[in-house]
Amino acid sequence: MASSVVEAPSCNEQRLLIVGLGLIGGSLAAALRASGFNGVIVACDPSEDEIARGVEMGLIDTGGVTLADQVADATMIVLAVPVLAMEPVMASLAGVLSQAAANVVLTDVGSTKATIRDCAERVFGAVPANMVLGHPIAGSEKSGVAAANPRLFADHNVILTPEPGVDCDALARVRALWQACGANVLEMDVERHDQVLARTSHLPHLLAFSLVDTLARQDERLEIFRYAAGGFRDFTRIAGSDPVMWRDIFTANREAVLASLDDFEEGLAQLRHAIERGDSDALIATFDRASHARHYFDTLLNKTSYQAEYNMQPQGKVTYRVRPGGQAKGHLRVPGDKSMSHRSIMLGALAQGVTEVKGFLEGEDSLATLQAFREMGVAIEGPHHGCVTIHGVGMKGLKAPVGPLYVGNSGTAMRLFSGLLAGQAFDSELTGDESLTKRPMGRVADPLRLMGASIETAEGGRPPLKIKGGAALKGIFYDMPMASAQVKSCLLLAGLYAEGETRVREPAPTRDHTERMLNGFGYSVSREGDTCWLQGGGALSAGPIDVPSDISSATFFMVAAAITPGADITLEHVGINPTRIGVINILTLMGANLELLNEAEVGGEPVADIRIRYAPLKGIDIPVDQVPLAIDEFPALFIAAANAAGTTRLRGAEELRVKESDRIQAMADGLAILGVEHTVVDDGIDIIGNANAEVASYGGGRVNSLGDHRIAMAFAIAALRASDDIIIDDCANVATSFPTFVELANKIGMGVNVEGEND
Repeated sequence: MASSVVEAPSCNEQRLLIVGLGLIGGSLAAALRASGFNGVIVACDPSEDEIARGVEMGLIDTGGVTLADQVADATMIVLAVPVLAMEPVMASLAGVLSQAAANVVLTDVGSTKATIRDCAERVFGAVPANMVLGHPIAGSEKSGVAAANPRLFADHNVILTPEPGVDCDALARVRALWQACGANVLEMDVERHDQVLARTSHLPHLLAFSLVDTLARQDERLEIFRYAAGGFRDFTRIAGSDPVMWRDIFTANREAVLASLDDFEEGLAQLRHAIERGDSDALIATFDRASHARHYFDTLLNKTSYQAEYNMQPQGKVTYRVRPGGQAKGHLRVPGDKSMSHRSIMLGALAQGVTEVKGFLEGEDSLATLQAFREMGVAIEGPHHGCVTIHGVGMKGLKAPVGPLYVGNSGTAMRLFSGLLAGQAFDSELTGDESLTKRPMGRVADPLRLMGASIETAEGGRPPLKIKGGAALKGIFYDMPMASAQVKSCLLLAGLYAEGETRVREPAPTRDHTERMLNGFGYSVSREGDTCWLQGGGALSAGPIDVPSDISSATFFMVAAAITPGADITLEHVGINPTRIGVINILTLMGANLELLNEAEVGGEPVADIRIRYAPLKGIDIPVDQVPLAIDEFPALFIAAANAAGTTRLRGAEELRVKESDRIQAMADGLAILGVEHTVVDDGIDIIGNANAEVASYGGGRVNSLGDHRIAMAFAIAALRASDDIIIDDCANVATSFPTFVELANKIGMGVNVEGEND
């Protein structure tokens, strides 16, 4: 498939003046030249040699040491001088700015924006509307124009900190300047910028300077440096940066640097005390939290699936191209159940003692839950090959996180967290990715408020959720308006912290992992008919957990075998909780050749191997009582229906419209593209299938999964009976629930190719 190259936006300035022709100023000129910039570039620098070198290198057209001689007709002026030199340069510029073009724009490259804003206010009386403060997050230990690098800004962030009254055209032109250099342009306010940079840039440089200086003053310094490993060299490389520049930065950003240094010294003191006491739990909590935070940092830098707290990185896009036909044979073990993986971490963290978890799903949503508890002070080892060790802190041992808790794409995590956090003494905020911020959270916020919780949501009852700590929760009897295991679990978790009894009645059976697992942790949950309840104020005791394979993930391969002539697939150690086997019941009613082998019970959860071989399917009216038991499996079941004889009818499934996408409409749109006849209704769909094993059931085409992992995987499986390629867009979120899907799909004989690009 031919790939298209997206060209960087062009910079159309007629005459660009760079004041300060050092590394940054020279690299800006070099990057613009490399981008095909057609305007004139001039420079002003106190060194005639630097100007001459810039001209010789072809970076600038001309320049000089006197600012007044270079300003004439400039349409953009970039101030690239040291921070402490900024005010006298601005003062000189103010006296000659009238000679510049009428539409001149001013910008800068300084790393401490409050100081530079203050300079502008003192010189000009206020920050001019045509001035856009900016900071490229790029550099080198080398200095001077001779070190100019045309790729210095490529794929690096440039943060603009425009004032409220900035001219929109000026902002757009500065943005275009940096985009032409290949940079990612972001915006934030001045104070936020200085706080962030003090922690992520200024503090590391300060520590590097201090460490190298400390070691360099010791008698055995030659031996120390001779045997230093690569990590020491990598970290201390930044101590080779320009000392004068960093003196200016630390002087200018004094308050923010001192605040970040205070935080660091506090953390260092805690580590020292842990080492003195031999407190291994405290050490592993810090080291593991840091290790996994570093992995998250890598994904941000590489623009892979995790997003920054403020969406400062583009979201990676992934497309699946699936060849038509193929086999469906083999023995598979799909990843651990996501619902149980979430709950095992939550309850293990609240328990007294150490909880060992096996079969943990190492998908992004589950990892986000792990990280959230690390940020609340829980020591967690792993995951390593599906094994996680949780050092529980008890019911009241969680600590306030320093910022919002990010739960990725998981509605389960957000809704369960809301119940758990409603009972804590500290304030908290729950946020997630772009898809999750569109999902309704009023269904948990409203009953939690009835219990006494203080919760704020965004418009329409959507994330982020802001939870006020210290609320005195009281148990309630809640009659759920619709069946939802997430709502039920949320209220039971809040009930752990509530005075009295919390009862939840569900209009139809839903998965009961929370109740089973609470009982497994020694916390009694009772059930009678359609109602379950618990008494607040108890405690949880740690114990081992073996997470079964996820039946929702297994479903895609069950359907693959059910629709493919000659197929024979065995799925190992799958959880067959009675509240989750709707897909087994529905496929059996459709005529699937399915059997359960090696049935057993592990940690209170029933498991079995599932063998499924091809047999012709028939359309059915899906029993309404099975809908809640298969709510997550319907995208795959729609593909089964498209390969069944006659019409399959689904009703009572309005819950599908408020999942990661409107799954009824999203599947209907994709089925239409493939040529599958169907009729959509408010609470379901009718699908007319083709059961002729001799011909393809439908065509190919390009389908948009809308970022919904289950839609993406369902249409991938559909290709087994298609006549042409099926191309599925926006598949990055498959990693959130099923990170090995493509690998296993190809293992059974499918042809799934992954095509990725970044926005």
